[in-house]
Amino acid sequence: MKNITNSHSVRRATLVCALMVLGASVQACHPSSVAISDPSAKMAHDAYVKSINGNNVDEFMSMVTDDVVMLPPNEKAVVGKKAVREWAEEYFKAYKSHWDKTQTEFVQAGDWAFEQYAYQQLDKPVAGGADVTDIGKALLVFHHDADGKWRVARDAWNTDLAAKP
Repeated sequence: MKNITNSHSVRRATLVCALMVLGASVQACHPSSVAISDPSAKMAHDAYVKSINGNNVDEFMSMVTDDVVMLPPNEKAVVGKKAVREWAEEYFKAYKSHWDKTQTEFVQAGDWAFEQYAYQQLDKPVAGGADVTDIGKALLVFHHDADGKWRVARDAWNTDLAAKP
C-alpha cells in the first residue's frame, strides 16, 4: 500500500491551509491588504500574467511549481506539471489569450505567498469564430523555490458570469 503521508506533501498542504486561514482573517480586517517582505514575491504576479498573455507554453510552465494544481471553472482539477503542460498546450493551441488581472490582496509569509485577484479574460479562437470573454475572481498560491524564483503552486479561478443553460 502506498504511503500517502509523505512529510513534504503534508507540510506543504499544512502551509497552504495556514496561508488561506491567514488570508481570510487579514481580508476580513483589511480588504485591500498587502504584507510583503520580499518585493520579488509581488513581482511574480506580473511575470505570471505575462507568461499567460505570451501564449507560450514553455514560458508559462517556467512559472509553475512541479506539484502545481490548477482549478479552472467547470473542469476537473489539473494536477502536476505534466498534466498542466498538456492542459496549457491545448489551451494555447485553441486560443490567443489575454488576461487582465487586478490584485485585490497579496500576503507573503516566508516562502509562501497568496494573492486574490479579479480578472477579465479575452480568448480569440485561433481557428476563427466568436471571441470568448469572462470576468471573475481567483486565488493564487505562490512558492519561493530553491532557485530563488517565485512560482505558482495553486491557481483557482471562477467566473462571475451566470451559468449557461
